[in-house]
Amino acid sequence: MFPDKIYFEPDSMNYELGGLLKEKYKDIPWIPIESHNKIDELRTRPNKDFPELKRLLVIGVRKTHNYVPNHKVSDYLVPYTSSGCTAMCHYCYLVCNYNKCSYLRLFVNREQMLNKIINHQAKSVKDNTYEIGSNSDLVLENTITGNLSWTIEQFGKTDKGFLTFPTKFNQVDPLLDLNHRGRIIMRMSVNPQSIITRFEPGTSGLNARITALNKMCDAGYRVGILIAPVILTDDWKQLYSELITILSMQLSEKVKRTALVEIIFMTYSFVHNAINSEAFPDAGKLYDKDLMTGRGRGKYCYKNDLREDGELFLRQQMNEKLKEMTILYIV
Repeated sequence: MFPDKIYFEPDSMNYELGGLLKEKYKDIPWIPIESHNKIDELRTRPNKDFPELKRLLVIGVRKTHNYVPNHKVSDYLVPYTSSGCTAMCHYCYLVCNYNKCSYLRLFVNREQMLNKIINHQAKSVKDNTYEIGSNSDLVLENTITGNLSWTIEQFGKTDKGFLTFPTKFNQVDPLLDLNHRGRIIMRMSVNPQSIITRFEPGTSGLNARITALNKMCDAGYRVGILIAPVILTDDWKQLYSELITILSMQLSEKVKRTALVEIIFMTYSFVHNAINSEAFPDAGKLYDKDLMTGRGRGKYCYKNDLREDGELFLRQQMNEKLKEMTILYIV
């Protein structure tokens, strides 16, 4: 990524990573800010500027370190080294407020954040799994900061616990030779290629994602698959049937034997609809009042009968084509 501008908290330059980023992007305009959470000149930008905001970087110090208990693939959701993303997935759950969450924010106090995980794990009688990628895509971030490579190397020096993260990107080669000791779990998010093209601009293609997943598994990493989000387009059954066929043909036998599968149906929101209508006027519409119902304030999900039909169909497809794989959950 080559950003147009960088907004930064001056205190971030007191950290080693801050200095490295300053040197890496020394030819880019740097604009000082008081807080990465409140950049007034960006908050007033209209929705149509969303793609332009994606070309900005914000650098700061993460001050919030609250752990949220989780009961799916991890024990805790952990704030980590970045928030937001440079991709423009039209349904992204991180986009709760476009002019705060649209751009990629990088946090330079990585030592503090990783040490908290290590210390938290040291006090536990069991091996916890920490989700470090719920606020960003760490494979993408790694191409800018090297933070994921650094994290894996440092965490590999300890003796307990696991780290996990999802991704839609294929740039995993820097991770393959690291001493991960089997304690890192990468979960690759997949969708039909036509869904990726229409609704996940800026991410890696399906075949590239599958290749990256196979590479990571071959390198000894624990891996998983997210079929997510499932989007009920007019031809969705054909698309997801073809997707599962492709997975059955291209996933390595080791992935099929070891990876757990998560299946997540799309949720949408009024904020997404407002942004997409102005920023991507020619894109397909994701909100359909005939298919969706309210789910909390300003949020929508598929109606129960449609979601139940979708779950039944996807379970049948998996049972026919990938019966050796275990579905961890469908939501």
